[in-house]
Amino acid sequence: MAYPSIFAFIGGVGGTEMVLILFAILLLFGAKRIPELARGLGRGIREFKDATNEIKSDLENSINDKNQDKK
Repeated sequence: MAYPSIFAFIGGVGGTEMVLILFAILLLFGAKRIPELARGLGRGIREFKDATNEIKSDLENSINDKNQDKK
């Protein structure tokens, strides 16, 4: 089964490990801060994806421009 690239790093983590990780996060940050942390993480991931998509688009445009110049 192929994992989306954002979750590729947790491919070897089972259910028990995920529960332990979530429990540790709950102990470290408290229940009230978890939604705030999740929103911040979501924003960071979204900004990273936007930046990578922008770079990819710029590279594709540059390649297309060079190919049109050759014609």
